[in-house]
Amino acid sequence: MNLHDKTILVTGAGGGIGREIVLGLLEKNAKVIAVDLREESLQEVVRLAGDKGKDISVYAVNIADKKAVEALPAKVGKIDGIMNVAGIIQPFVRVNDLDYDAIERVMSVNFFGTLYMVKTFLPGLLKQPEAYIVNVSSMGGFLPVPGQSVYGASKAAVKLLTEGLYAELQDTSVHVSVVFPGATATNITENSGLKAPATGSSDKKAKGFPMLSPKEAANIIIRGMEKNQVQIFTGKDSKMMNLLYRVNPVFATNLIAKQMKSLLPK
Repeated sequence: MNLHDKTILVTGAGGGIGREIVLGLLEKNAKVIAVDLREESLQEVVRLAGDKGKDISVYAVNIADKKAVEALPAKVGKIDGIMNVAGIIQPFVRVNDLDYDAIERVMSVNFFGTLYMVKTFLPGLLKQPEAYIVNVSSMGGFLPVPGQSVYGASKAAVKLLTEGLYAELQDTSVHVSVVFPGATATNITENSGLKAPATGSSDKKAKGFPMLSPKEAANIIIRGMEKNQVQIFTGKDSKMMNLLYRVNPVFATNLIAKQMKSLLPK
């Protein structure tokens, strides 16, 4: 897709990868509908955009609220694409120790929030000469990560939803991409209302993994969108683990389990 003069709606626009996507789209001379839970975060994006801030419209919306999402089209008007970036993680605990409130919150934001956005905007996108849906899954959406099992399940649901949409929409004007971010230096832990797990000396290798900046990840996603890539992997770790999991899923699972062991409660 040529993003020049296109209007793209971005969820999770207030920080991390979402914020950098907004700024990156503006550099492509696109107009942006920025959606986030926090009004103050959206205003910070407008400030960071400088002179290009005039091309951003902001809406503080909880995407887990179906009625609030369904009210958006009347407010934002015609758009050319949606990018579902918003997401939260779960507490770093095993499923056995995870309460149902946390489970429902993760599924509501990550899966149902994405589904509400797709279901709400797809009818309008189908009327456009060219349109786009980008859904952000996770490396944890194709590879089990102990301590993030429900988060992974929510992102696996996003993965299969998006791949299903791609199959269903092949004969339409709507392009579809699913994104698998690797390790990225964002504030997703704090934005999920959580404290980062304590790490010991045995976690030095895990902490030594190269992490992409949100801007680097955003640039990869935008380039993938411009090329109509169905699958977009950000980071060498995401690409490598995708290949490893396909070749030897048991080995890949045990490798990640070993690396995550020090982050989980004893």
